Amino acid sequence: MTTDTSKTEPINLPSADDHPAVKMPHAQSTQDKDAVALLTANHSKIKQLFTEYDRVQRLGDTGLKADLAQQLALEVEVHALLKEEIFYPAIKDHGSAAHLVRASIQGQAEASELAARLHGLAGDDADLDSNVTLLRTAIERSIHADESELFPAVRQDGGNLLALYDQLADRKAQLEQDMASSPLRTGTREASGEHSAVGQADS
Repeated sequence: MTTDTSKTEPINLPSADDHPAVKMPHAQSTQDKDAVALLTANHSKIKQLFTEYDRVQRLGDTGLKADLAQQLALEVEVHALLKEEIFYPAIKDHGSAAHLVRASIQGQAEASELAARLHGLAGDDADLDSNVTLLRTAIERSIHADESELFPAVRQDGGNLLALYDQLADRKAQLEQDMASSPLRTGTREASGEHSAVGQADS
């Protein structure tokens, strides 16, 4: 008896896409959640606040200007404390990063001093815009040095940047809570329960 091969069903061979390793979810890059990533995100937030300040300045809203100036000061001060208390001590002995740390400390100190000048200034204060401009210049210089030199050197030298992330994140949350209730914020719209100046419509 002969077999009718015309009715034989094709054999489905497994493809490369069926391999279990291919179907596994891709792991998130460890660099997405390390100390450098957190500090870089802080930089982005500070730059956003400067952009918002420019927009509000064009609108002539002195109340929002005062709010943004206070937010800028607090963000810069929190960022500085995170670096001074946790980041710098952890990386100061990292080979090629050592001399870059010293330069970063100086730049951050200048920015912190300028940020402190913003506290208590009203939106129509003649010194507000000039002090924000000085702070912006110092911050841009500090950010450029960190992101183009210090941070790449730290990553290259290694170290437990993942563990540092957790320390920085915990401390940041604590500092933001403490500073949000500071008397320095009394009189701003946020202190009165109104919305943050960031993201306000320009109409």
